[in-house]
Amino acid sequence: MARKYDLISELYNRTCKTVVSNPQNWQAFLASACRNYKLRYDEQLLVYAQRPDATAVLEIEQWNKIFGRWVNRGARGIAVFADENRSRQRLTHYWCRYIYINRYTDAPKPVYQNLHDLVKEKDYFVLTTNVDHCFQKSGFDKNRIFYTQGDYGLFQCSEPCHKETYDNEEAIKKMVLSQGFQIKDGELQKPEDGEIKLTVPTGLIPYCPHCGKPMSMNLRSDQTFVEDDGWHQAAERYEKFIQDHKKQKIVFLELGVGYNTPGIIKYPFWQMTNKFQHAFYVCLNRGEAYAPDEIRRKSVCMNEDIGEVLKEL
Repeated sequence: MARKYDLISELYNRTCKTVVSNPQNWQAFLASACRNYKLRYDEQLLVYAQRPDATAVLEIEQWNKIFGRWVNRGARGIAVFADENRSRQRLTHYWCRYIYINRYTDAPKPVYQNLHDLVKEKDYFVLTTNVDHCFQKSGFDKNRIFYTQGDYGLFQCSEPCHKETYDNEEAIKKMVLSQGFQIKDGELQKPEDGEIKLTVPTGLIPYCPHCGKPMSMNLRSDQTFVEDDGWHQAAERYEKFIQDHKKQKIVFLELGVGYNTPGIIKYPFWQMTNKFQHAFYVCLNRGEAYAPDEIRRKSVCMNEDIGEVLKEL
């Protein structure tokens, strides 16, 4: 049994390095993972390593008893880790790096700063589905931002047993440092020997202070998303801004909104542009610059790169 565990661990460690070695490998992994999105990260990696074309992965008991798809014992399956604690160590090692890079380091291009320079002297409000906090890091007033889908910088109970969130910056820094990384000028750097641990110590894995269940990121992915007091206060400020300005001249500026969650920004902007007499709609969205016929006379759509356009304004 120990030998089998060692083989799976070796496959997992090797695959961790392979999927991030180039963009093509990472995209191939994501294509596999999205077909089995309910699996843990370590399970997704091992599925990709063994059966990247797998479209449905379940334990043998679930196939047999729940779905009536009988699988003969002894049939070849996909090896994954059975130890939940070790799996959580591996899952946390990935997410702590992901959070640190996306939430606690600066964006690689000055797009947000250029946008801030454009609106900072105006009466503005930001409605965003981004969870990387780049607006606030670039100088936008936090009281003029509504992060509808959560924040990489917050933990919540995974259950959740209560409606509170917790700042995770210090916890995330401890996790990435425990893997051997160094933090210089805010950036992660590999150690000189290049060896990075692919787990974090169990003592650094966050658990809910109330019920003891594992903590998760405060991201809207299912019904467990926590809308805490700060979320509701931001929602109220956004609604007040709309009500205070609906009879005034107002520009709805849509930047790069896709069709994953169009009901949060895109569709409401179209509806309010159509309803408010003095509203105007601007869509800057390469590949998806569009306005419905009903508001076309009150719209400007630019099928261009956001960063390039903002540099010229």
